[in-house]
Amino acid sequence: MKFISWNIDSINAALTGTSTRAGETRAVLKKISALEPDAVAIQETKLSKNGPTKKHLQVLADLFPGYQVAWRSSVEPARKGYAGTMYLYRDHYQPTITYPQIGAPEPMDSEGRIITLEFPDFFLTEVYTPNSGNGLKRLAEREQWDDCYRDYLHQLDEQKPVIASGDFNVAHEEIDLAHPANNHHSAGFTDEERAHFGQLLAAGFTDSFRFLHPEEAGAYSWWAQRVLTSKQNNSGWRIDYWLVSNRLADKVSSSSMIDSGERRDHTPIMLEIDL
Repeated sequence: MKFISWNIDSINAALTGTSTRAGETRAVLKKISALEPDAVAIQETKLSKNGPTKKHLQVLADLFPGYQVAWRSSVEPARKGYAGTMYLYRDHYQPTITYPQIGAPEPMDSEGRIITLEFPDFFLTEVYTPNSGNGLKRLAEREQWDDCYRDYLHQLDEQKPVIASGDFNVAHEEIDLAHPANNHHSAGFTDEERAHFGQLLAAGFTDSFRFLHPEEAGAYSWWAQRVLTSKQNNSGWRIDYWLVSNRLADKVSSSSMIDSGERRDHTPIMLEIDL
């Protein structure tokens, strides 16, 4: 099976925008569609609490014919049009869809950050992990989120194998970002966030990219959008992951980034696995 995950940074802008960046984003969506994945996980949709509009759904149907849509938006008391997740999955599948609350500090549990698809033999779940924020003002809450999310994945894993993707907002090791020495106190590379990600892996999960490419440097999934040369210089971070239950690791045939051209910010990541 083939799965793709992407933090799109506003699906409304991607589907209806007229800017150069919107055009770049739609080009990436077309590239994703051409790969004919079994499912696409999308983070940071930034949709209203009512979800995709009829126009959004029509554009998605044109881009991804033969796919169903599942979505989750931020709701009160969380900010409007914030975070949010979505799945596109082939319509011959009939997964059970859940929108879990994991007991995280509010309003994180109301920000639409997790959707889980249950298939007969495995769970497919995506996450948009909260950022620790400017000045690490949200780090303590982020650490609580990490603990709750680890417990949630562990509970799934006790039932059947898990495939988890998303923007985890952490570069785990120094090899996972271009300038580690300058970022030990930056959101996404603090000791606390890295330790929590290590605890998640220790709970029974494998970082599929690093499993297949243990020494590969310079492989990133995010480049700062506001820094014009970030992608040209490959000053990036690997903060998007495909994790699998340890017992699935040997079934992974490929875990890679999809080239998004000149578009900065996140790039899609793809997992191919024999299930």
